[in-house]
Amino acid sequence: GDEGGFAPPVDNAEQALELLTRAIEEAGYSKKVKIAIDAAASSFYHQGYYMQNQMSPETFMQYYEDLLKRYNVVSIEDPFDQDDFMSWKEFTRKFRMQVVGDDLLVTNPERIQVAAKEKLCNALLLKINQIGTLTEAFEAANLAFKNRWKVMVSHRSGETNDSFIADLAVGLGNGQIKIGAPCRGERVAKYNRLLEIEEGSKSLRYGRI
Repeated sequence: GDEGGFAPPVDNAEQALELLTRAIEEAGYSKKVKIAIDAAASSFYHQGYYMQNQMSPETFMQYYEDLLKRYNVVSIEDPFDQDDFMSWKEFTRKFRMQVVGDDLLVTNPERIQVAAKEKLCNALLLKINQIGTLTEAFEAANLAFKNRWKVMVSHRSGETNDSFIADLAVGLGNGQIKIGAPCRGERVAKYNRLLEIEEGSKSLRYGRI
């Protein structure tokens, strides 16, 4: 997969979610592991429609509703195109779950303010190099916290072995980090750093969705 994950040949989201659900159950982690989706909907949005079968925003909303009824999904990132504000707002209003803005927000305080005012989502995906500096990233995170949003510190697809974002997530106390599958050095480095921090401190704050 793009970020080190196992990517079997599946034809649709339902097949992927079925495999995940079955793997979680057979491993005995049904009460501990929940599913989060990064839809990246801007990548398959064209001229007002979603996906190859040309779903309207309303039809795509119903598609999500059907999936959420069948699978234990607790968080979804970028469920709609970054400029499809009406769909974002309706989705966040309708479903009691974590709705994360990445392409919608791009770690930009101005877009966060708009999204908070319009109630487009309820969580920020925090990417340092998306906004440019740590100062601006902290401003974005604090603005999200001010609006009682969740914050998820995130890697990028083209990562290095630098593990700083693990320290950042612990330092912010936001409780969530997105660093890919525990495969390949640039992903494992972050997990190892989290383990090192835990070894040095037993008072870490772990967040829950």
